[in-house]
Order: sequence, then C-alpha cells, then structure tokens
Amino acid sequence: MPELRRVAVGGVEVDVAVEGAGPPVLLLHGFPHTWELWREVMPALSAHRTVIAPDLHGFGDSGGAGSGSGAGSGYDAGTLADDAAALLRALGVTGVTGVTGVTGVDVVGIDAGTPPAFLLAMRHPGLVRRLVVMESLLGRLPGAEEFLASGPPWWFGFHAVPGLAESVLEGNEARYVDWFLDAGTLGDGVPPRIRDAFVRAHTGRDALRRAFSSYRALPQSADRIARAVATARLTVPTLAIGAHPVGDALERQLRPVADDLTARVLDDCGHIIPLHRPRRLLDLLLPFLAGEPVPRSRTPEPARP
Repeated sequence: MPELRRVAVGGVEVDVAVEGAGPPVLLLHGFPHTWELWREVMPALSAHRTVIAPDLHGFGDSGGAGSGSGAGSGYDAGTLADDAAALLRALGVTGVTGVTGVTGVDVVGIDAGTPPAFLLAMRHPGLVRRLVVMESLLGRLPGAEEFLASGPPWWFGFHAVPGLAESVLEGNEARYVDWFLDAGTLGDGVPPRIRDAFVRAHTGRDALRRAFSSYRALPQSADRIARAVATARLTVPTLAIGAHPVGDALERQLRPVADDLTARVLDDCGHIIPLHRPRRLLDLLLPFLAGEPVPRSRTPEPARP
C-alpha cells in the first residue's frame, strides 16, 4: 500500500504517495484527477521501483498558489516542472546519487501532467533518465493541426475564464467530474473508490479554482515550451502514448524536437489510460523503463471485477 507523505515544496505542502523500493519513477496526473489516478498501475511498478505519485500543485490535498486573481499565476507548466524537481530533491532523488542509491528518475505524465513532465526533462536532462508522456498537447508546437482543426475541446475555454467555471459548477461538482470520467473511459467509468476521491478533491469553489488554474496558465505554459525547444532538444529516451481523443498528435509534436522517440497509440482506449486500460499501459511502460523494446501487439484487458 502507498505511504502518504506531506512534503514542503516551494512554500506549500504537497501530498505525495510513495510505494516500493528501487529506481524512482515520478507519476504526474492530469484533470480531474489526483495521485489516485495511478492506483491500478502502482503495484506492478512498485514491485521493483520507488513510485512517487504527488497531487500536482493545487490539486487534491496539495497546497495552491493562493487565491490571487484566478488567472493561473503559479500554475504554468514551467512552475509545475520546478515544483517536481524540488519535490524530488526533498525526497533525496538527484541527478547524482540520492537516498534511493540510483542516478536520476523516470518521469511519466498524462494530460495536464505532460507539459511539466516534458519541461522537467528539457530543463533537467541530468535528472530525468527516461520520459513517458500521454494524452496531451505541448503548447503551440507544430504537429497538432489536424487534432485542433475544429478548435480545442470546449472545456478549455470554459475553464480559462477567471472565476466563471467555479461559480457555475459549485454544488454540481460530482456530476461534472463524472462526465469527464465517463468520457475518458469510453463510458466504462472508474472504480467507485477512485471516483469518490476525484470528486472530493474537486468539491468547493476554491478546489475548483485551483484545478482550473492550469488552464488559465496555458498561455504561459505554451511560452515556456516554445522557449525550451528554441534553445535545446529533448535528449532523454521518450515514449509518447496516445489513445482517444489525442491519438498521434503528441507524437507529431515531439518528432521534430526529440532525439530518441518511441510512440504507440492504443485503440479501444479512452483518455484516462491508467484507469481504463492499466494492463495495456503496463505492457508499454515496464519494458520501456527497463530499456527494452516496446511491443506493438495488443494485450487483452482483464474484465473489471
């Protein structure tokens, strides 16, 4: 079972689940999730690794950047990447040799966790050993034009207006979160315990405001990504995983900037890959993190009890 810790990072308390022993792997969730997004894959990963799964800055039980104007200050992908590096240092994981007895960390990000995972690897190539990114776009980098032909998803604009979404949704949080969980699993839903944890984490106006702040910081995040690729390349081995709806758009963005890129798209898989198709995700993650070839064949997903 994961051990839950409170770690001081950048002046706020971060809630982080830690499980296992061995080379560290950092897992960064998206919206509307918490660290519990990874519950279905943590046991297999932690069999030979130290799994570090925080609630992102402002999500769940992790502190936020203050009430501010709600315009996303302190929630851009660059700040979240710096927070992740600080969290790793606080846990003794460094680019040299930390308390885990290994060098560097593998980083896995999905959805809103993908841009900070990418920037962490770009800014700290001596810290990040391998990178896995899923189901997100990287700012304005070329390659996603086909995906964005009809414009970004409707909720991006809704979440981006300071003060609007949280005032409209207060009192209806469960119904709103459920919509994302159903859509993100192609109607299959997620285990009740995890669903309830997500709803609790996004209940109340301030919790919603903090969760929407990464959307309000998207212009700053895009600038940070553009600056990063203008001056450096992504040198660490990288695996891009797509499903529905992002597909291969993230791979197309990464191809021109990555030196060592492997990409796979999972068919019959919704956006919330770690909960919808955990076995198939592990079939990709485990060999990649071990430096082995990543299979292309599909493994049937066991029926959920």
